Amino acid sequence: MFIEQSFTDHKSGDMNKNFDDDGRQKRTGTWMTGSAHIITAVIGSGVLSLAWAIAQLGWVAGPAVLMAFSFITYFTSTMLADCYRSPDPVTGKRNYTYMEVVRSYLGGRKVMLCGLAQYGNLIGITIGYTITASISMVAVKRSNCFHKNGHNVKCSTSNTPFMIIFACIQIVLSQIPNFHNLSWLSILAAVMSFSYASIGIGLSIAKVAGGGVHARTALTGVTVGVDVTGSEKVWRTFQAVGDIAFAYAYSTVLIEIQDTLKASPPSENKAMKRASLVGVSTTTFFYMLCGCVGYAAFGNNAPGNFLTGFGFYEPFWLIDFANVCIAVHLVGAYQVFCQPIFQFVESQSAKRWPDNKFITGEYKMNVPCGGDFGISLFRLVWRTSYVVVTAVVAMIFPFFNDFLGLIGAASFWPLTVYFPIEMHIAQKNMKKFSFTWTWLKILSWACFLVSLVAAAGSVQGLIQSLKDFKPFQAPE
Repeated sequence: MFIEQSFTDHKSGDMNKNFDDDGRQKRTGTWMTGSAHIITAVIGSGVLSLAWAIAQLGWVAGPAVLMAFSFITYFTSTMLADCYRSPDPVTGKRNYTYMEVVRSYLGGRKVMLCGLAQYGNLIGITIGYTITASISMVAVKRSNCFHKNGHNVKCSTSNTPFMIIFACIQIVLSQIPNFHNLSWLSILAAVMSFSYASIGIGLSIAKVAGGGVHARTALTGVTVGVDVTGSEKVWRTFQAVGDIAFAYAYSTVLIEIQDTLKASPPSENKAMKRASLVGVSTTTFFYMLCGCVGYAAFGNNAPGNFLTGFGFYEPFWLIDFANVCIAVHLVGAYQVFCQPIFQFVESQSAKRWPDNKFITGEYKMNVPCGGDFGISLFRLVWRTSYVVVTAVVAMIFPFFNDFLGLIGAASFWPLTVYFPIEMHIAQKNMKKFSFTWTWLKILSWACFLVSLVAAAGSVQGLIQSLKDFKPFQAPE
């Protein structure tokens, strides 16, 4: 997503051969690599809470909300893909970040609002992934404990050591200068996401087909007076909507992913639309299976995270493998979401202090089997500090479902709906109160209301979790 480049040492012949029209290193990505990046970004920790979300909404509203969010996400992503270049979507000037796109089409204070929403969301996601990865690592240890000592043993384990391990891995990976060098990690992460989602689906199907006591389900989800109180039903419904919104979050990195695609053929916007269609369709298929089959297996008592909440205990080795896959996937997903943050801070710092050697200086180091590797002292200090701070925040708020819902609710409307619609209207010079303008505005306001109620549900859930929190017990 971020290419550090010197422009002075290239001859014009090499420039045409090895560099794109903007002087940056020639992009080689295709719709297939774009789909891999999207799947890595989208099929993340959100998939694990879908059985719980469907349980709150029921057989009717649950799948309907899933399909609605998938359609809205794909629809607005096609609008955003057309805005990568401006003013023409095929031959216009490239915009390398979401903020630059908003600056090109909307300008003014909306650029700052976009920056706050995007980078706040990206920071929140990296914190959420630190929490989820540690929960999965803890689940491996607890699974072995349950297998050895029986299912009635508490097997409580602190998340903190595993958050530290995850942070140490991220500190090393974060020193890789740009996203192109991490393409192998995205492919590995995508394979891991398919693996643990498939294991979860398979175990759920086995549980449903195995007979015994069938889980209690309902068309409207958890039953008031039996499973929850009336107020709990309302708050949980709001929170479930936020969880599903988070499960489709990738608009924040769409422009950066599109910036890795080669120009032709087809053009970047067409390739990105195809990548979005494949990515969103694939994830929706897995989400439907994970959510609906998981709800059928566990019913109204579905855990918040059905691989780490111990709806399954056996075969323990398969549960362990699935949770290792989750942790490996989140190692790659963390990098997908933090690279735009690194790019923004480093590019702004270089513009502000161009003569500061600490910020702009880079030293070459030969890595065995890896060739020359550029080391920047500023990058080392800044990126390490970022990973450490996100890990510390994750240690303070290790609440999985509530945190997911809050991130999804806070980012869904501005980044997935509002800005793409506003930029599409500006790009097409759409007349006010025309038919298309009117229904796009209605869609935007409807999604705004959804975000508000989802945020309210998540805040209430966080408050309740804080009251019930036991520092040395791993949250489910």
